[in-house]
Amino acid sequence: MSISTQGLVLIIIAATLMSAGSLGLRGAIDAIGGFGDSINGLWGDIWALAFNPIFLVGLALYGSGTLIWMRVLSTEPISVGYPILMSFAFITITFGAAFFFSEAINPQKLIGMAVIVIGVIIATNG
Repeated sequence: MSISTQGLVLIIIAATLMSAGSLGLRGAIDAIGGFGDSINGLWGDIWALAFNPIFLVGLALYGSGTLIWMRVLSTEPISVGYPILMSFAFITITFGAAFFFSEAINPQKLIGMAVIVIGVIIATNG
């Protein structure tokens, strides 16, 4: 099975939006000082996030990516599209987390990313 050029472009857009959304959600959680440390604190955290612009943008980006992914699901084989989506999202999240949250990118992560990409290329071209 293969994937169309349009499907591949939509997957990359969906993964990028979902990754940006996840990074925004993480930024919002950091901005309010964490999330769900206790049941009593959970409702306060939800309330704080509901009015946090970073959270709202992150949610909109993630939701937009999900809608695009739903379009891909309607036209492309999921056994090909999903590994591409996840591998691209893993790479964008890793670099985004390094840039925005100073998370380390060590040689093991780089090797892991390379192995994942090679595995996805092999699996989706079979």
